[in-house]
Amino acid sequence: MQQQHTRFVYILLILLLIKPLSMAASEPADSVPQQHKGIIGRLIHYFDQSNKRKLTTRPNFTPLGGPHYSSEKGLGLGIVIAGDYSTCPTDTLLPASNISLKGDIATKGYYSVGIDGVHVYPFNSRRVNYSLDFQSFSTYFWGIGYTWNNDNANKTKYNLFDLTLTGDYEWRLAPGLYLGPAVELSYTSAGSIADPTPWQGEDHRYFSAEVGGRLQYDLRDNLTYPHSGVLFELIQLFAPRFIGNRNHDFASTEINFNIYSPLWAGAILASHFHSEWTYGNTPWGKLPFLGGGAMRGYYEGRYRDKCASDMAVELRQHIYRRSGIAVWGGVGSIYHKLSDIRFDRLLPEYGIGYRWEFKKNANVRVDIGFGKHSSGFMFGLNEAF
Repeated sequence: MQQQHTRFVYILLILLLIKPLSMAASEPADSVPQQHKGIIGRLIHYFDQSNKRKLTTRPNFTPLGGPHYSSEKGLGLGIVIAGDYSTCPTDTLLPASNISLKGDIATKGYYSVGIDGVHVYPFNSRRVNYSLDFQSFSTYFWGIGYTWNNDNANKTKYNLFDLTLTGDYEWRLAPGLYLGPAVELSYTSAGSIADPTPWQGEDHRYFSAEVGGRLQYDLRDNLTYPHSGVLFELIQLFAPRFIGNRNHDFASTEINFNIYSPLWAGAILASHFHSEWTYGNTPWGKLPFLGGGAMRGYYEGRYRDKCASDMAVELRQHIYRRSGIAVWGGVGSIYHKLSDIRFDRLLPEYGIGYRWEFKKNANVRVDIGFGKHSSGFMFGLNEAF
């Protein structure tokens, strides 16, 4: 079964590359200068012009891939194919819609494929946010709660299989204000568990179906790399038993609040606050956690509990042509209830990263984060927040 999954992912990675690369290699000769003739030359020209193309109603795809390394995944190859388009190209104030196809495979049994994006309707009257992600890899679980998570003796190896679909459909109620229904479906399985003790008797596999709504107040100047503006999101989801949650009955509330402020030439100060609270019998894989994209200095998923909060401030500075850097610092906490938050249990983090603009308002980022007795390395598309 593992070999079948791996072959399936290899095929998907190849398919993800074929179409955009063939489009790049087959551009009309009269649109390419003489010195760029040949496939290699055309590809170089393609990437050189990738952040200068005008938006059309058809997605303009740009492939990007490269090796990466982390202690969790080993040596890997990641591929991202990012596309942007406009539902009304003549409206220069309309935010661009975007879509990304992702694939990753690494030596320690890690592989993932996914697609996500935002579709913005003409006049910014409606928005659709969507994401479909599949991942399977060998990882670690420390249990639930700070006492378990902070003790490295509880570190247990297992194989994670996860398939998650999320989506929402929002209507504009007022300038910048959107509201609409939201759904999240996921199947999660933990296999080949070295020691089941940290699960404390919980089911190792489950299916969850969540429905609810999303309220968004968005004044960002663009969706993928904001230079100014504010974003506030409130996501409320419910997962009652009667819609397919056989052994669980729970709910969650999530808040995101971001502020983007231009400083001096080429500098942006981005501030971020995020909290998620769960109620009821929440399965272990749906509990809020820190690490990875949220708190880049920690192992993804190590710290998890009924509730989690984190905040960060990041300075993003353009350096030269399409290159830039980012430095950040932040703090986070997991807790069962608000009264459990303690100063000695706060988790600080800081880090530095490199940015390369491979499309207009779309960056590739390479980040190195440091936390309390831990560190993390990330390669990704667009900013962490």
